[in-house]
Amino acid sequence: MLAAERRDHLLELLARQGKIVAKEVAAELGISEDSVRRDLRDLAAEGLCQRVYGGALPVSPAVVDYGARQSVAPDGKRKVASVAAGLVRPGGTVILDGGTTALAVAHALPRDLACTVITHSPPIAVALLDHPQAEVFVLGGRLFKHSAVTCGAAAAEAAQNVSADLFLLGVTGVHPEAGLTTGDAEDAAMKRALAARAADTYVLASSEKIGTASRFRVLPWEETSGLITDKDPHDPVLEQLAENGVEVLPAG
Repeated sequence: MLAAERRDHLLELLARQGKIVAKEVAAELGISEDSVRRDLRDLAAEGLCQRVYGGALPVSPAVVDYGARQSVAPDGKRKVASVAAGLVRPGGTVILDGGTTALAVAHALPRDLACTVITHSPPIAVALLDHPQAEVFVLGGRLFKHSAVTCGAAAAEAAQNVSADLFLLGVTGVHPEAGLTTGDAEDAAMKRALAARAADTYVLASSEKIGTASRFRVLPWEETSGLITDKDPHDPVLEQLAENGVEVLPAG
């Protein structure tokens, strides 16, 4: 099989099965695992898959920059945001992560809701300017422009001085095996720091993120309280997560 044919075969497998196991593909095609891994490296370099130990997973479309992400699945994000906003109770304190889905949550909060919002996202703080009953605390630090959030040592230290009832966590990839992932190591560390300061953590994930993966793991499923998604509840990935004990809150 020519290299171009192997490439097409790998992409078809990824689309059909949702993952590639290098050892299985090598046996199927009668080639070495090194050849399969080399093909996967080439595909990953083009942004067509996310390499993981033993193979590859679909790459998340949510790793593009902040401006471009605003046009990705806006309807799904609004549906997820509507359910997430309903978890914020009057008088409660919520940590709102950065990202376009979290921004949709800020817009979905009732304007007359009396609550405290802690965020490391300047766009979210600005979006809450017209919520007169919302007390807003912004965590400072180095601005990670790709996602319009603060991160780094100063931001992580600031996070240690807050606590909340709820953390609404944004990620770029949701997968039963790869877990909850994002595209930047410091961003992932900041998300972990924020999750550690909340009683409950719910994951915000519009449908295009389900079954995909990015480079850096954020949290194990055991440290979350549930997943909010507009993906069809009968999707195989969601069914597997439910079997593994993950609470899935539908946002259809």
